[in-house]
Amino acid sequence: MKKKNRKMSFYRYLVKQRQLQPIERLAQRLGYMGTAFIMLSPYMLNGTNVGAYTYIIGGIISLPQVFIAKQWNLVLINLNVIVGYGIFLINYYT
Repeated sequence: MKKKNRKMSFYRYLVKQRQLQPIERLAQRLGYMGTAFIMLSPYMLNGTNVGAYTYIIGGIISLPQVFIAKQWNLVLINLNVIVGYGIFLINYYT
């Protein structure tokens, strides 16, 4: 049992316990909503192009979460989604 307790105390030492700030909580909830929009978008692309709008909305909504978490690769992916589907809609309507 002592060995297990030492192992658990070492794991607790590695993890920093802290509470999320209100802005982080809000960004996290927005990120979940944005992810849901992005997950539904491919199924709505056929026909009316509503999926392109939901891709753009999902990218914009999930951007604060990854920006606050400093996940720069995901920030670039979200910006790519926003710009890419924005260009798609501009080309579709012109």
